[in-house]
Amino acid sequence: MKVVFDTNVIISGLIFDGTPRRLLDLARHGRFQLILSEFILKETSNVLAKKFGWEENPIGAAIIKLSSIAEIIEPDVSINVIKNADSDNRILECGVAANADIIVSGDTKHILPLKNYHGINIISPIEFLGVLESK
Repeated sequence: MKVVFDTNVIISGLIFDGTPRRLLDLARHGRFQLILSEFILKETSNVLAKKFGWEENPIGAAIIKLSSIAEIIEPDVSINVIKNADSDNRILECGVAANADIIVSGDTKHILPLKNYHGINIISPIEFLGVLESK
């Protein structure tokens, strides 16, 4: 199963205990194929630095760890369906380019309301955990 995590899921998994951290652990153990893009990694770095005050070394270590558990792609598609939220379009691009089965997001304003985009199910972290536990 190919799965793309929105940046907010990654950030939550790196900083807090809970479902997103559990999902990162499951990705590390190969329960599904995590797919990220260079954009998602860069946005993760920026958010960790600007919003959470992380230093360069811990950010670099986190990005290396993410890169080791995920396939990193560079999408060759351009999507502009979410107005005023260009970074959210980059998440959709990663999903489409990867031919993902699922996009996992905590974005209740822009991404989750889509529910499905080009055949890709868009679900919350807790919903994805349910999918994994049912298999």
